[in-house]
Amino acid sequence: MTVQVNTVSFQGIEVRDIEVQVQLSSGLPAFNIVGLPDKAVAESRERVRAALTAIGLALPPKRITVNLAPADLQKEGSHYDLPIALGILAAMEIVPASELTTYIVLGELALDGTIRAVNGILPAALQALASDKGIICPESQGAEAAWVKGLEIIAPSSLLTLANHINGRQILSPPKTALPQPANDRHHLPDLRDVKGQETAKRVLEIAAAGGHHLLFNGPPGSGKSMLASRLPSILPELLPEEILEVSMIHSLAGLLKNGALESLRPYRDPHHSASAPAIAGGGPKAKPGEISLAHRGVLFLDELPEFNRNVLETLRQPLETGKISIARAEAHITYPARVQMVAAMNPCRCGEVDPVTQVCARGPRCSTQYQARISAPLYDRIDLYLDVPPVRASDLSLPPPKEGSHEVALRVQAARDIQTQRYAAYPKQNRPHCNAEAEGEILDEIAFLGHKEKELMQNASEKFKLSARAYHRVLKVSRTIADLDNQDMIETKHIAEALRYRKPKK
Repeated sequence: MTVQVNTVSFQGIEVRDIEVQVQLSSGLPAFNIVGLPDKAVAESRERVRAALTAIGLALPPKRITVNLAPADLQKEGSHYDLPIALGILAAMEIVPASELTTYIVLGELALDGTIRAVNGILPAALQALASDKGIICPESQGAEAAWVKGLEIIAPSSLLTLANHINGRQILSPPKTALPQPANDRHHLPDLRDVKGQETAKRVLEIAAAGGHHLLFNGPPGSGKSMLASRLPSILPELLPEEILEVSMIHSLAGLLKNGALESLRPYRDPHHSASAPAIAGGGPKAKPGEISLAHRGVLFLDELPEFNRNVLETLRQPLETGKISIARAEAHITYPARVQMVAAMNPCRCGEVDPVTQVCARGPRCSTQYQARISAPLYDRIDLYLDVPPVRASDLSLPPPKEGSHEVALRVQAARDIQTQRYAAYPKQNRPHCNAEAEGEILDEIAFLGHKEKELMQNASEKFKLSARAYHRVLKVSRTIADLDNQDMIETKHIAEALRYRKPKK
């Protein structure tokens, strides 16, 4: 007898349908799993055997063959335990096989028969809805699946509970969604009111938040670069509904969703400078999402930027431009979204001994030149805002806290983002920008239309500062954001002049 149970496999954020085919046949007792299973899937045999024993059942003295189809696709993860166990129960005629064909099943089995949490419930639930099926998932993740409206969900705590429910001996109530943390609840985030002095840096931080621009702070140790960057999330606008779903799907695949609640706040990731290329870009044996994907629609903060490995920094060039990261492996080619706002901080030189007046390294220009050369010109070119942050004066530290904090700045940022949302609403959804930093091609030409004086200023600046085509367009995007903060429909020369002020000077 052959029984089929439906489950899924994850290729990046893409969900692939998998058939778990279980057959009991005559012959010497054996339990084989075929279809390119990895180590975790192969070990399902022992977990399933122990779980069945825990509920008072034993494997039949027959040849048990489990085929995971399609057979040429690598199967990874422990979520195949539950569909394999259900297939065996159906083949043993303990549960009706016909009841299983309308569900996608995921779950890891403990040795006592309880069902443990697995990664990827939210994208699997979306796939189940698209396939006109229900989903069977662990009880602890029922609230996560419940965010997909119109989906039939069975969320048992154990294999015995699930078998009783399918046989009609027990009724499981459908799970309810878990309330996420309110997006406007930012009291736990660091506040800009804590920053004394550095008014120009605060202005640049506001522009970056309003337009989603990449930012680099360059300054001596103790000037407040990291402090400023850590306060960026407190002024960022709220996630849009479609953005909440994008972020939550990635975090579900990484197992980072807590208590089944969706991510309502923009991610903030700050990896250490010793992080490897797979840790930042994603990859490894199972091609998991990296820090740049976990920061999707949020902030990726890279402190001590030149201390990162050169290969790591170069992997950022493509995703910063395209908003996605492609991981090529022999078995598969996986793409993760990576639309991040990169904020970086660095010292002017390796030793950090900078004269407070001249801003020149005390050990000579060679120290500074070699240190900053660790960052390639193409990566610098992709950074919209560059600011030399001066040391904080003692007179600033003795001042009372500033009257304006994150709340006041966030209101201006949100107003600018509302203007952008309304502006881009008329464009097709497939190429619609979420903010000014994402505008490209014809869209940028339309939103950053320049008058005669503005064109002349841009042409002169382009020739004087030797701006590349990319830098030229990024100046336009920043100018558009500054105009939005001023609630101006047209870009004026003062907006362009301020945007040019924040370009990294070429030496």
